Amino acid sequence: MIVLGIDPGYAIVGFGVIRYEKGAFIPLEYGSIITAAGDPFERRLEIIYDRLYEILDRHKPSAVSIEKLYYKNNAKTVIGVAEARGVITLACQKHKVPIFEYTPLQVKTAVTGYGRAEKYQVQEMTRRFLRLQAVPKPDDTADALAIAICHCQASGSALRSNFLNRR
Repeated sequence: MIVLGIDPGYAIVGFGVIRYEKGAFIPLEYGSIITAAGDPFERRLEIIYDRLYEILDRHKPSAVSIEKLYYKNNAKTVIGVAEARGVITLACQKHKVPIFEYTPLQVKTAVTGYGRAEKYQVQEMTRRFLRLQAVPKPDDTADALAIAICHCQASGSALRSNFLNRR
């Protein structure tokens, strides 16, 4: 199974493509889509869509896992991220790839076994699962890989069943 994990944003979109087979995680490509703050917002969304579309073309994943959007403090930021998620969703839909959403708690639990794990613990376990020399940077890239691992861990598990029951 090939999974594309996405940490959504509009300044930085982290992505990580992994293959999961026979209990092993194999990193295929990872990085970030960075848009310039000075560019018009519409142009930033176009860059995200175009780059993601290319990644989907290149790897043809069987699933996309994305962090569930949640609202903290800044309404302006959450609206921008929601719009970026819209173009991400559209690119996935154009490729007919199903999208699965996971909360930060679900990602932490799947990757570390502990839902209240610290960010550095999730990043270190992600590095270990993928047998990488160092934690990928920026953090959004490491987060996207963790989200992809979460989907692989959740496939066929109670976590996935809970997700499907809530739809």
